[in-house]
Amino acid sequence: MDLGERPEDVRTVRTGEMSSTISSVIDMQLRWGLRSITGDYRENNEDRGFADPQGRYFIVCDGMGGQAAGEKASEMAVKLVSDHLDKRLDFEHEASDKVRKAIDDAIRDANMEIMALGELDPHLCKMGTTIVFLLCAADRFYAGGVGDSPAFRLSDRKFEKLTKDHSLTQALIDAGTITPDEARTHRFKNVLWRYMGTKEGGTGTEPKEFPLIHGDRFVLCSDGVLEGISFDQLKSLLEKSPDPQVAADSIVEAARTAGSQDNITCLVVFVG
Repeated sequence: MDLGERPEDVRTVRTGEMSSTISSVIDMQLRWGLRSITGDYRENNEDRGFADPQGRYFIVCDGMGGQAAGEKASEMAVKLVSDHLDKRLDFEHEASDKVRKAIDDAIRDANMEIMALGELDPHLCKMGTTIVFLLCAADRFYAGGVGDSPAFRLSDRKFEKLTKDHSLTQALIDAGTITPDEARTHRFKNVLWRYMGTKEGGTGTEPKEFPLIHGDRFVLCSDGVLEGISFDQLKSLLEKSPDPQVAADSIVEAARTAGSQDNITCLVVFVG
C-alpha cells in the first residue's frame, strides 16, 4: 500500500522524499512531528499524514488501488474526516459517547463518498485506504482505525499497540492458526478484509479511550514502518528521541534502511 498529497490543501503534509515537519506546542501539552516518504521501491506515495494545526486530532492513511486511485482514496479520507470533525465536534466539552459517535460518523460518511467515486470513475475502481487516528477532546485521548495502519502508546515505559488490524493474518492469529511471528512473513500479510472503500469500512472504529498523561508518547504509522523495523526497535527509537520530529525522522529512516518496500509514514505525538 502507498501514499499521496493534494497541493492546494496546505494542512495535508506533502510526502515525497522530503521530511515533512509539523512540530508545535498546544497549551504546553502536545508536540508532534510527521515524516512521510515514497521509499526506495515505489514510484509514488499513496500515504497521507495530517496533524490538525490546533492539535485536536492526528491522522495517517495508507491508500491502495495503484497510482492515482490509492492517492485519491487517502486524500479523500483525510480531507472528509477532518472537515466532518471540524464542523460537528465540540473538542472542549463533548461527552465521550458523542465523541465516539462523531468519529464513527465522520469515517462512515467519508467511506460512502470514497465508494461512490470508485463506482463512478473507472480509473478509481476498487480504490481504498486504511485510516488510523488519535483524537484529543475534553482532556481525553481516543485512538482507533480501519485497516492495518497501527497506533501505539508508550506510557510509563509500557509500549502497547492501540489498534487491531483488519487483516487476514490477524484473523488467522485470532483463530490460532498462525503465530504473530509467522504473520510478519505470511503470504497474505497485506490482505485486508476491511478498509475504507468497502461496505465494512464504515461500520465503526471502536476507539480506545484514555486520559491525557504527562510523558505519554504516541506513534501512528503506515505498515511500511513495521515492514522495516520490529516492535522493539520502534519502542527504542520512540523512547530515546528528545523531540517528536526527531523520533518521526529516525523511525522512517530506520525502516527505509532496513529495506521496507512500501511507502513509509510516521506521525509522533508527545504529551508534555
